[in-house]
Amino acid sequence: MQRREFFDTVAGGMVACALLGGQTSVARAPKPTDVAAWISRRRYIATPAGRIAYVEGGRRKAALFVHGFPLNGFQWRGALDRLSGIRRCIAPDLLGLGFTEVAPGQSVAPAAQVEMLIELLDRLKIDAVDLVANDSGGAVAQLLLVAHPERVRTLLLTNCDAEPDSPPPALKPVLDMARAGTFAEKMLAPWAVDKALARSPTGLGGLTYTYPERLADETIDHYLKPLIAPDRQALTNAYAVALDPNPLAGIEAALKKSRTPARIVWGTGDAIFSPEMPDYLDRTFGNSRGVRRIPGAKLFWPEEFPELLAEEARALWT
Repeated sequence: MQRREFFDTVAGGMVACALLGGQTSVARAPKPTDVAAWISRRRYIATPAGRIAYVEGGRRKAALFVHGFPLNGFQWRGALDRLSGIRRCIAPDLLGLGFTEVAPGQSVAPAAQVEMLIELLDRLKIDAVDLVANDSGGAVAQLLLVAHPERVRTLLLTNCDAEPDSPPPALKPVLDMARAGTFAEKMLAPWAVDKALARSPTGLGGLTYTYPERLADETIDHYLKPLIAPDRQALTNAYAVALDPNPLAGIEAALKKSRTPARIVWGTGDAIFSPEMPDYLDRTFGNSRGVRRIPGAKLFWPEEFPELLAEEARALWT
């Protein structure tokens, strides 16, 4: 193990231990999956929406992990490391993000993402899943639950869209640039080139990660480089544009009727989504299993604290 990798592992374990009230042992934490290992596990499956990139691991019942924006399935590497012993874990790249190859003319809107995920599950011969989601992936997850309730055993939501906060006001600069066709070029590309900028308070790391200094160069590249390629920038912009108008408009009544067990785990340091949304979701889901707040954690905390996510998943799935 390299020196930096050792210290990153120990530091991450100590933070997780503190957040979990001392229940986590650093010694039990698996060696983190790096980009090279993730790439070696990546597979593609053909659907009408395109060739969907995904990574899977484990057996038994299936769990589907839906990532945030502008990330890809690599966000869930720590969760797969910890949960593949009890679930067949599937982490796809959404349409317009990551390494999924989108069919010409294919929509990348949240509703289209739902149908792509259903096609993916069908082709993998998976009837139902435990659904885990973050950020804009949470909007997709709620739409999937409503449109295909028979395919969702449980729902674990982390900081994400909710009907009163979708898209959140903090996303307006992104939407404005995406509509102008400049988001990928003017915002994402500079972060990919200048990693210090990416980790700064105004960068991807500073805005959405609790500990941006731990965001590795290779992780930034793996997330952003596909999105800023000349032949991909239009799709990247299209993903953002499709988040407005509100894709969750009118969904509340259906969520209230849902009997699917739903758990909300929310980082309180999130500057993107309203701090009122976890309580709103708790009131809205017909079978809510309550809210857990993670003090100080930002939007993409599931990537930073996978042991905490795994603890919540195990409890919900039991």
